[in-house]
Amino acid sequence: MNKILVANRGEIAVRIMRTAQALGYETVAVFSEADAAAPHVSLADQAVYLGPAEVDQSYLNIERVLAAAKKSGADALHPGYGFLSENSGFARKVLEAGLTWIGPPPEAMEIMGNKAAAKRALIAAGVPCVPGYDGQDQSDEAFIRAADEIDFPVMVKAAAGGGGRGMRLVSKREALPAALASARSEAHKAFGSAELLLERAVVNPRHVEVQVFGDTHGRVIHLGERDCSIQRRHQKVVEEAPSPAVSDDLRQRMGQAAVAAAKAVGYVNAGTVEFLLDDTGAFFFIEMNTRLQVEHPVTEMVTGQDLVAWQLLVAEGHPLPLTQEAVKLHGHAIEVRLYAEDPDQQFMPSTGLVHHWRPFAGEGIRVDHGLAAGTEITPFYDPMAAKIIAWGESREIARRRLRRALRKTAVFGVQTNRRFLLEITALPLFIQGPITTNFIAQTWPSENDPQPSADLTAAAALLIFRQNLGENEHGIDHWQTRPFACRFGENVVTVKVHEDDQYRVQVENKAPLTFRCINQTADTIRLECDGVQKTIDYAFGPDQTLWLQDELFTAVFQDNLLAPPILEESAGSGNIVAPMPGAVMRLEAAVGDTVSKGQTLLILEAMKIEHPIPAPFDGLVAEILIEPGQQMKVRELMMVMKKLE
Repeated sequence: MNKILVANRGEIAVRIMRTAQALGYETVAVFSEADAAAPHVSLADQAVYLGPAEVDQSYLNIERVLAAAKKSGADALHPGYGFLSENSGFARKVLEAGLTWIGPPPEAMEIMGNKAAAKRALIAAGVPCVPGYDGQDQSDEAFIRAADEIDFPVMVKAAAGGGGRGMRLVSKREALPAALASARSEAHKAFGSAELLLERAVVNPRHVEVQVFGDTHGRVIHLGERDCSIQRRHQKVVEEAPSPAVSDDLRQRMGQAAVAAAKAVGYVNAGTVEFLLDDTGAFFFIEMNTRLQVEHPVTEMVTGQDLVAWQLLVAEGHPLPLTQEAVKLHGHAIEVRLYAEDPDQQFMPSTGLVHHWRPFAGEGIRVDHGLAAGTEITPFYDPMAAKIIAWGESREIARRRLRRALRKTAVFGVQTNRRFLLEITALPLFIQGPITTNFIAQTWPSENDPQPSADLTAAAALLIFRQNLGENEHGIDHWQTRPFACRFGENVVTVKVHEDDQYRVQVENKAPLTFRCINQTADTIRLECDGVQKTIDYAFGPDQTLWLQDELFTAVFQDNLLAPPILEESAGSGNIVAPMPGAVMRLEAAVGDTVSKGQTLLILEAMKIEHPIPAPFDGLVAEILIEPGQQMKVRELMMVMKKLE
């Protein structure tokens, strides 16, 4: 291999290219119209345009990806993780084109890529599996009969994919038909197949996966396990290695089962065998991901190995660099996924232009990302913006380092889950370690209305004052007062400038705070507040907004006199507006329908996830201004409801 095309985008492409380039390979990026200015494009030695932003016309378009490889002269292709990475048909076409495929054999991908076929193969190999239904009859009636036999609760899963897409937990028989319909729709859109399977839901399990690696010389080994129990909508949020729940004996047994699973299908290259672990120590196979995983850095940090380098080595026909006996785990690593989403609004995806990005660098810290100031986060792709990974000699050292890295990470322009990650990693349950897949549901409130602290609000007012006013014609010895409005409410902040270059700021009726500006740069300000100094990151957006954060809270403020009018969208207005950019998947109500509060009115699809839009009150659907397939802008009016008399 000499030149490797990476058929992916964002942090995935950046991560693979860095190892490939460090080993002396040339790299080729591919990009859509939306990613023309993305960091992975400029990092590559060459880059080829694929097409429009929509994935089926760019990153999922096999013919265009292969044409890009031919045009660039690439002789090998790495699919990354996501998009086409688990598409066996794509792998075959790559091989037919005479390119080296940096991944597992298509035959192994086909078996493991279909959860139903995988379960059948692994049951035959003696690997413990969750009881369920994977029959050819895909009718609702067949699933209902199977669910009655298995007993509720059950888990509906897409047979052809992973990552939480097409997965639904169903507790009651009457909810199963709707869950099947929704899962089929999401699975077909994500994987091109609407085939489903059913499994008995393991109550309060841990999600533990084992990293396996095979070479072309018949050797398969494992590199320990990762605990991925903290999930939201069946998508992982926090991962760590090793698992706090796995003893040396259990690690050996799970590792042997994972290796047996890989050998059963003739597996080569990197893969992950995923298990559910119950509180008795029993574990059950749930699926195998036939690719490198998003969370592979935690394994790298506790083993000291570069798994992408291993992938390239194996693809060239070399044997694995370590035997099973030589694999040693050292220390502990924890990874969090920094998503562009708003946890306080049911984790709605957030899109927009990144005004400011400053990852933290420190001892034991690694940040994998594809961000830069000026990067556009669009509704077309996954909302994960970056991964922050911390290593320590112990789990507690890794946790403390991770939290420091989160406190010192700044991204402005889109909402992120940074505060959410800080809060859950501070919970006693997380610190103690007895975590299950219900962790977020148990610990995170369904409704949250956070408010910025008085000193952060005051600092925002101070920054807006310095940005927009500065000295007036009378000089700074003249007291000035000006109102400001906070996006988190309608709090009016009074700003007064003192004659000796100190600032007195009063938030509502609270005692005034006194500030002294020590130093200010284009994106940080060092302030002394009542005798205590600290640095605050900030960025002014093009729409007269101010983004800033302290160690916990990221807030958006706006000059009250410059604020644009806000579309009426309160619960009592009846205007149903789009909470994010996205496409209308389907309508669940018609004009004239009487609906109840919380009833789904329509399904909006954004960042590959379906989002139900509920009715804000009991009432009548008076007007529908949209149709299926229509692309919505944020706050665009979709429906109008009227309250019943």
